[in-house]
Amino acid sequence: MSNPITLVLGATGKTGRRIAARLRLRGTPVRTVSRSSPTRFDWSDPGSWDEALRGVTVAYVVPPGVPGPAHEFVARAEAAGVRRLVLLSGRGADTWGDSTFGLDMRSAEDAVRGSALEWTVLRSSNFAQNFDEDVFHAPLAAGELALPAGEVPEPFVDVEDIADAATAVLTEAGRHAGRVYELTGPRALTFGEAVELIARASGRPLTYRRLSPARYAATLVEEGLSEEDAAHVAEMFVLMERGLLATTTDDLATVLGRAPRTFEDYVVRAAAAGAWHR
Repeated sequence: MSNPITLVLGATGKTGRRIAARLRLRGTPVRTVSRSSPTRFDWSDPGSWDEALRGVTVAYVVPPGVPGPAHEFVARAEAAGVRRLVLLSGRGADTWGDSTFGLDMRSAEDAVRGSALEWTVLRSSNFAQNFDEDVFHAPLAAGELALPAGEVPEPFVDVEDIADAATAVLTEAGRHAGRVYELTGPRALTFGEAVELIARASGRPLTYRRLSPARYAATLVEEGLSEEDAAHVAEMFVLMERGLLATTTDDLATVLGRAPRTFEDYVVRAAAAGAWHR
């Protein structure tokens, strides 16, 4: 196929936009899609998928928010001539057992890993960038982060490392076929320790407070999330408290040939950019 295209789903998201920039810098033809992109892609509208897949040989897939659609998408991708899929998933997805968290990611893994295509799964720990680009940012900017996380640590991973790893996998055909990589930062921190590092780097008196999953879900609903989405987020912390996801791995070093970035490195960059200024 002449001028093969790499498709990047979720192109406006934390990983997608970083991956697309890296691929373009390498000279790789990229099609970035989202619900608002010129080539539209919407998981809830299968009619938008075929145009997004036209001429694509490799695809970076961010799962839909619900179980199911990934199976049809993978079938469409195979029919369209896609040869390789790289899926973003959650750390330790096959250890989640009866948890209701991440059913969407597990469904997408089943679809990708059960296909006839060359596939790679990138399972990521919580992003460090959740503290400045996502749900944790506004509370921190206001001075206090309250979550249902206790003393079980989390090996936060830098999204820049996820983007580096995904770009490597997307551009290195064959090397990562059939692999599931568990991607973590170099050490695990409690949320309290993470907030303390952010406070020190930003020069602000930030605090961390633990609350129950039920109270946290109620708070998210008060802030505008649906009850279903709030329960889903709260369930993640229940899962984390089991301690199964607290250890680090060497998988990022395996993919990249270097150690992952530290949480301190992330904090310094974000603080210098004014992430937590009032």
